[in-house]
Amino acid sequence: MPPSKTGWRLGGKRASDCWESAYLAWALTDFSGYLAIDELYDGPFCVLSIVDNRTFKRLFYQVVEHDPTQDDMIAFFQRFQTALQARQLTVRGITTDGSPLYPVAIEAVFGSVPHQLCEFHILKDVNQAVLRAVAQVRKQLAAQQPHLKRGRPTSQQRPLVQKRQRLQQKIADLFEHRHLFVQRHLTPAEQATLQRITRGLPHLRALRQIVAEVYRLFDRRCRTATALAKLASLRQRVQRFSTLCQVLKGLFSPNLEKALTFLDDRLLGATSNAVERGNRRYRKMQNSVYRVRTADHIADRLALDLFRDMAVPPHAATLHLLHAQRAGPRISR
Repeated sequence: MPPSKTGWRLGGKRASDCWESAYLAWALTDFSGYLAIDELYDGPFCVLSIVDNRTFKRLFYQVVEHDPTQDDMIAFFQRFQTALQARQLTVRGITTDGSPLYPVAIEAVFGSVPHQLCEFHILKDVNQAVLRAVAQVRKQLAAQQPHLKRGRPTSQQRPLVQKRQRLQQKIADLFEHRHLFVQRHLTPAEQATLQRITRGLPHLRALRQIVAEVYRLFDRRCRTATALAKLASLRQRVQRFSTLCQVLKGLFSPNLEKALTFLDDRLLGATSNAVERGNRRYRKMQNSVYRVRTADHIADRLALDLFRDMAVPPHAATLHLLHAQRAGPRISR
């Protein structure tokens, strides 16, 4: 009879006790030096995560039962730094979101390492401000609609009816095609649509042009100094329009300047998608596993996920196998 397999499967408690030795040794074998760091709030708990931004491996995590503070982040980073120093590894760059928790802690533990703010979060704030400005224009157009009495309009009221219909159509077009104001690339047909719906609204056309200039700041073909010079001229242009200056306050934030750090290092990640991917998987797990609602259970579950990633074949090898099976056997002539 084959030997019993009872107890072979990794348990949560055992995984949480040995992941810092067994898993971390495997995860750091191809350490790139570029990190993505983020915090995930789940009720009264907060999960702190460090992920390799090049290999997409979760390297370190900690579950705290309160909102993290600067001291918590410094202690968390020091534990990870100790593991790196034991293996003679160094950090080359860090990507985070715009949370104020990170700058002081990163400077205190890792020193003057390049700190990149996530490009996605910066552009998200700018796009939300632009969409709010378009919604404000729709409200202003709705307030300009003439009030008509109930019933069939008279011949004297027909110009008012036509004006009301034009304004309603303008409002409907601005709502239906509002994505054109924040879309990165526009086709010729979309550009024609944008010109049509902004006829008589020059400030909206200027707003779209400024959004296009913001996207050009994050072009990998230029350096950080060039992008900062473009940003300075763009800020001067926005300041000439009092309305746009109030809408695009995010352009004057120092976070935008820190989001351009990745232009000088082609290996530094522009976004923190590597750690956000693990956060999305955690959210999906919480929707199906309802008993994971204590700090110990969350830590055990995350440890199981780490060992699951360790057991999965490399992503490239899996893709190669799938493509080979899809292609089928080759027929020799």
